[in-house]
Amino acid sequence: MKNTILSIAIFAMTLISTTDSFAQKFSRLDVSPLDAASYPSSWKDPDKLVKVIYGRPQLKGRAMSTLAVADSTKGVWRTGANEAPEVTFFKDVLFAGKKVKAGTYTLFTIPAKKEWTLILSSVRNVWGHYTYDKKDDVLRVLGKVSESEKNIEAFSITFNKNKEETVTMYLGWGKTIVSVSVKEIEEK
Repeated sequence: MKNTILSIAIFAMTLISTTDSFAQKFSRLDVSPLDAASYPSSWKDPDKLVKVIYGRPQLKGRAMSTLAVADSTKGVWRTGANEAPEVTFFKDVLFAGKKVKAGTYTLFTIPAKKEWTLILSSVRNVWGHYTYDKKDDVLRVLGKVSESEKNIEAFSITFNKNKEETVTMYLGWGKTIVSVSVKEIEEK
């Protein structure tokens, strides 16, 4: 009887340890999770103009001005958290009035009080801004800064279409909203 109980106990322990060795270990939820914004925003609409994939840091009682600062060594901010955002234009567009070919670009910014500089870079799959090099700039445009009535806790990007058939991309965080136009170039 003792041998039977001992055999069952050893078998059970072996089974449990074998099961644990095959268990998957998944990473925890990122503190600044990835998100995406697009225009049109409906996932059902296959005719997209633009999509941005970006990290969403949160203020958590901190001042935006201490988090979204242009790094003194590179002069740019990664525009979010973790990986620098990737912007995909599915069609040729005017980005703040400047022509951009359809394709995917990395978005960097230079925050300032009255207007931000938005930079589209040809380098992709970039973590942070540490490898940023001005020679990879595709273009630089200015985004208008306005003040939000409500505090925006998590860095956010969204798109809205206005009456002039122009889409506006908004970057919002804290009390700051930065806006820049995106307009499809009509083929003639």
